[in-house]
Amino acid sequence: MSQYWSTRFAREGMIWGDQPSPSALRAKVRFLEHGVKSVLVPGAGYGRNTKAFSSELDTYGVELSRAALELAAEWDVRTRFIEGSALEPQSDIAADAVYCYDVLHLFLAEERRRLIAASLAQLRPGGLLYFTGFSDEDPNNGRGSLLEPGTFEYKAGKYAHFFSDADLRGHFAMAEIMETGTFTESLHSPRGDSHNYILRYILARKAL
Repeated sequence: MSQYWSTRFAREGMIWGDQPSPSALRAKVRFLEHGVKSVLVPGAGYGRNTKAFSSELDTYGVELSRAALELAAEWDVRTRFIEGSALEPQSDIAADAVYCYDVLHLFLAEERRRLIAASLAQLRPGGLLYFTGFSDEDPNNGRGSLLEPGTFEYKAGKYAHFFSDADLRGHFAMAEIMETGTFTESLHSPRGDSHNYILRYILARKAL
C-alpha cells in the first residue's frame, strides 16, 4: 500500500489538486468553535488539507511517503511534517484535535483499530476527532472480492472499506460521538479527471 502511494505521488505530484476537501473547512470551523489550538493530520499526503488548518492552528502532518513529503514541504511551509506511519504514534505531541481524511477506509479491521488508537494516543483528554471514509451508499461498495465484512478488494492488492453509520460509530465506541453524517465530494485531478464519492464523517471527543 505505501509503495503504491509513493509511486503515485512521485509520478503524478499533487494528485487531487491544491484545494482542500470541504470537510477540512467544516472540521476547522468546528475545531475553532471548541477552542482548538493544534491539530494532527494522519496520512497528510502532500499537504492539500493541512494547509486549510495551518494558517490559524499549530498543525502536524504524519505521512509515510517521502515523495509526498517533498511536495508538502514546498506547498505548506507552516505545517510540521513527520515522516512515519499513521498506524503508530509518531511524536509525544498532545494535539487538541485530529483530522483524518479518507485514510481509515484504506485498511483492514486490525489496522483501522491501530490508526484510531494511534490518533487517540496523540490527542489530549477532551480533544476532538474528525474522520472521513467511504460510505456504504457509494456506488463502488460491493465491487470486487469480499475480504472482510464491508471491505472489498477492487483491484489486485487494492481494497477499501465502506462504512455504514452504525459501523463508523462502532469504530469510535471508546469516544463520545458528537455528530455523524454523509456528503458527496468531487475530486479533480490536474489532468482534468473528476470523480464523485459518497463519504461519511464522524466528529467525536476523547474521554477526559
